Amino acid sequence: MIGGDIAAGLAAALTLEHLGWAFAGAFLGTLVGVLPGLGPVATIALLLPTTFFLPPTGSLIMLAGIYYGAQYGSSTTAILLNVPGEASGAITAVSGHKMAREGRAVEALAVATLASAVAGILSALVLALATPALARASLAVGPADVAAMMVLACVLAVVLSAAPLARGFAMLGLGGLLGLIGTPGPDGLPRFTFGVRALFDGIGFVPLVVGLFGMSEALALAARGTSGGAVARIAHWWPGAAAIRGWLAPALRGSLVGAAIGLVPGATTLVSSFVAWSLEKRVSRRAPDVRRDIAGVAAPEAANNASAQTGFVALFGLGIPSNAVTAVLVGAMMIHGLPPGPALMDREPTLFWTFVGSMLIANLMLVVLNLPLVGLWARLVTVPPLWLVPGIVLVSGVGVLASDGLAFDVVLLAAFGGLGYALRRTGFPLLPLLVGFVLAPIFEDHLRRAIAHARGDAATLASQPIAGTLAAAAVLALALTLARRGAR
Repeated sequence: MIGGDIAAGLAAALTLEHLGWAFAGAFLGTLVGVLPGLGPVATIALLLPTTFFLPPTGSLIMLAGIYYGAQYGSSTTAILLNVPGEASGAITAVSGHKMAREGRAVEALAVATLASAVAGILSALVLALATPALARASLAVGPADVAAMMVLACVLAVVLSAAPLARGFAMLGLGGLLGLIGTPGPDGLPRFTFGVRALFDGIGFVPLVVGLFGMSEALALAARGTSGGAVARIAHWWPGAAAIRGWLAPALRGSLVGAAIGLVPGATTLVSSFVAWSLEKRVSRRAPDVRRDIAGVAAPEAANNASAQTGFVALFGLGIPSNAVTAVLVGAMMIHGLPPGPALMDREPTLFWTFVGSMLIANLMLVVLNLPLVGLWARLVTVPPLWLVPGIVLVSGVGVLASDGLAFDVVLLAAFGGLGYALRRTGFPLLPLLVGFVLAPIFEDHLRRAIAHARGDAATLASQPIAGTLAAAAVLALALTLARRGAR
């Protein structure tokens, strides 16, 4: 049955329209990954308003392609210049840039691309196998279980970030308060609006996410000023199979590590890359230096791609964003009236299987984009960051204004841009804020229904096995994090 669904998804993904969206996402993702500082979250946030004018399936294919395409592109400048375009590329740069300095840049680039492709294809299969089963299981989950699941997702979003716990929970609370603005309270009246009529319908997702990630990125680039780097000359793009022998086993191990970590809400591609790299150091301890370096590129590159792509399992199976990118994709789905989670599998199964088929195809496209064109991508890093700022500001303002046609949204865009930049400078994480904003209204709704079903009896609520297990897992994750950080 699954095999037939995947075949049907591949057939739908091979239509000219869907191929075009997959290529657009792969191309933009590679470009974003190569340009240090911009990042897939900011890019997807900037492009979110354009999805009003795109078909639902095409917009999701393109936005997702930008995310995992950025993981591919990040390795190019990480290897050649020791300047990763994405945070996870910093792990690849440890061994990859060493190979480049030794004149083995082509080998490192080839291994990074091939390992990413293997991870991407395996992750698409994990998504196809795990999501329907997870969606079916979630249909038996009650409102109390969903509320507890969202508490666990929020806790994981905080504890898996590098920021201090107090700052993470402060951002989670701020995001929750922003998400509840305008939502009806027990009396049916909008809350936290302070009499501002423009807030009666709540804060729009588009101005918030574009401001926090897009405009704040423009401010950060402007503050950073110009920078450039010497680009290694690439004489050829394929080193030969003998020069990269031994890359497949580390890539498979990295794929397994990344796929497992990607299933955890709140995990990041950086965590996946680091865990895979640390594992590979132990596995290949007795290998010659050449093989160790190849493993040090293959494992983290496979891990960050696998983690990025299996993060869609929680989005489609449970309706829970596992990271900042999938939280933005929740907004894209809501724009088109698509319910994230198991209801999507019932209402739009063709969309899901087309998405899976497009992932398989886009990963093959990314091999073509990243190997033969590596010289071109490497030279893009010499573009001064200040040149990007006017374009980002223009796209942000026009996109937000076009989404709802409200001038107040432009004011919110500027306010959240300034807030996002200030939070970045002071070390406050943005992901918990976004997760809190997305999940707070949903959590409140399910908690109210759970209390109504239990007739206000706290003992009945606490006795539900799934909800209790998830709540205990949240407490355990917090306790372990406190113990680990306290022991340092």
